Amino acid sequence: MKRALLSVSDKTGLTEFAQGLIDRGFELVSTGGTAKVLTAAGLAVTGVEAVTGFPEMLDGRVKTLHPRIHGGILAKRDDPTHMAALQAHEITPIDVICVNLYPFAETVAKPDVTRPEAIEQIDIGGPSALRAAAKNSDSVWAVVDPADYSAVLAGLDADDAALRARLAAKVFQVTAAYDAQIAAYLDPEPFPTRYTPTYTLKQALRYGENSHQQAAFYAAPDAPQESLVNAVQLHGKALSYNNIRDADAALSMLNEFDGPTVVAVKHMNPCGIGQGETIEAAWDKAYAADSTSIFGGIIALNRPVDLATAEKMHALFLEIIMAPAFDDDALAVLAKKKNLRLMTIQLAAVHETPHIESVDLLGGLLRQTSDDRVETEADVTVVTKVQPTAAQLKALLFGQQVVKHVKSNAIVVVRDGQTLGIGAGQMNRIGSVAIALKQAQQNADFAGAVLASDAFFPMDDCVEYAAQHGIRAIIQPGGSIRDKDSIAMADKYGIAMVTTGVRHFRH
Repeated sequence: MKRALLSVSDKTGLTEFAQGLIDRGFELVSTGGTAKVLTAAGLAVTGVEAVTGFPEMLDGRVKTLHPRIHGGILAKRDDPTHMAALQAHEITPIDVICVNLYPFAETVAKPDVTRPEAIEQIDIGGPSALRAAAKNSDSVWAVVDPADYSAVLAGLDADDAALRARLAAKVFQVTAAYDAQIAAYLDPEPFPTRYTPTYTLKQALRYGENSHQQAAFYAAPDAPQESLVNAVQLHGKALSYNNIRDADAALSMLNEFDGPTVVAVKHMNPCGIGQGETIEAAWDKAYAADSTSIFGGIIALNRPVDLATAEKMHALFLEIIMAPAFDDDALAVLAKKKNLRLMTIQLAAVHETPHIESVDLLGGLLRQTSDDRVETEADVTVVTKVQPTAAQLKALLFGQQVVKHVKSNAIVVVRDGQTLGIGAGQMNRIGSVAIALKQAQQNADFAGAVLASDAFFPMDDCVEYAAQHGIRAIIQPGGSIRDKDSIAMADKYGIAMVTTGVRHFRH
């Protein structure tokens, strides 16, 4: 009789799978809680202790770690010396190993978990049995996921060697990810000597950044609820690679702000950000910031979408609208566009503890803490003869929150909770100044505009250009060896300048 060993934490589909094995002539061997479930279902089960000759020991830490188990798994069926050894030691071959691992990740995710509780959820016997079966997949079925049960039963009928090989690969993927999660818990250092990331496929994508590139979307096992990974799509066609990157950038920007805010993103940069007393007023400002570039944009709102705001957005071509919720009538209006993606998101606590960002390189990886620094009035130093007004200082700090999300060299022109012009990604800073001001001056609310820079001014030409084009206050990090030239130029034109001492490059 063929033999199968079943020992699972997740009992989903267990009895049906076990019955399917019995129907195919298998003897079932099982452990502890799994055996109890199978026996309660009326299935014949041999306890693992009857096979090993030893009881389960050490509070269940030792159950399957025994030659009568691992010999039965690892023996090469086509090697006479292996089979003779099994016969000599009265070891029965095991043809199916069905194991899923202790719920370590779920345990450590609990806010009040203790280290001893976490340690007890480190599975030893399970990974050992699975890896042994996967190593011997020419003969043994290694089953780690309940989602594969029906395919395994069909594969047994067809003796599907290709499926056995895929399941073996899956075992090593699962156990590698499991070990990586344990290592990260035991050593929470953000930059360990050996960094082992693990991700699970969330969505296959039609193509990547361009149609000739392949792509897929993966999720980290510990992805926070406020991440795009956990957003819920209510309507519209599937997200593309570029949609996902832009939506992630929009969500990051949105988490900067407390009050009703709307963020519009194109190509990883904001094209308009607006704040208002209501979400509709915030939309009006974001739209007016750049009514051309918002076409085909990604919109993120930090308040539920109401009908009035939905009707205004419905008049435009947009790729994605993300918000904590949609009023029923607002959703009905927006859902009339079949391709418009509508998504609900969870928002992070504003200015939460920095997370770790990663950037892939050819043959390597860069990691850093995220730029979650937010400047306040206490962080700025007035360096000019003219002092900024209270309204100007509030606008400058708003601009500083925006500019750190703009690709360097970055310049943002703002006024009263609204971006007016954005200069991004230019090879020289004055180019970004010119782009931002050209856009800003098209806005009827330009009077009183202020300017924010992500880095210092290495020359005074940016300050002069800004002053000559109507800017009355500037915020910048300072720190250039030519700071005095920029300060003198600001004094020449009678504008206020404050420095923060903090650079916000975003490459």
